Amino acid sequence: MSALTIAIGSDHAGYLYKQAIIAHLEAKGHPVKDFGTDSTESCDYPDFIRPVALAVAAGKYDRGIVLGGSGNGEAIVANRVKGVRCGLCWNQQVAIWNRSHNDGNVLSIGERTVSEQEALQIVDTWLATEFEGGRHIRRVEKIDE
Repeated sequence: MSALTIAIGSDHAGYLYKQAIIAHLEAKGHPVKDFGTDSTESCDYPDFIRPVALAVAAGKYDRGIVLGGSGNGEAIVANRVKGVRCGLCWNQQVAIWNRSHNDGNVLSIGERTVSEQEALQIVDTWLATEFEGGRHIRRVEKIDE
């Protein structure tokens, strides 16, 4: 797999995994832009998630990763940005479907829902999975209308 540029952001509840994912991605040669937050102090997730989604939608980054406690709010914020197809993934199979069926360009993970090792496996699987195209193209086009 060639290097992908990755935008990443989290709130306080996703901060620790965000740091682990950044180190993991950089070790694999992926350039990463961290949109914050910078600590585990309580903060408002839209302040960090929306900039990730906007950057991916604008084509500045190949993919985005957003993290929080559950990942639900983060996915909602990201999906409010036109051109973003963010999926909340809690295992590798869901990550495969997000990419292969939905051409997901932003991944959401909940730090309180999976282990750190599982989160890294989800990221690796999601990045390595290609969009299948075919019957899924018209569905993705309808999402983006």
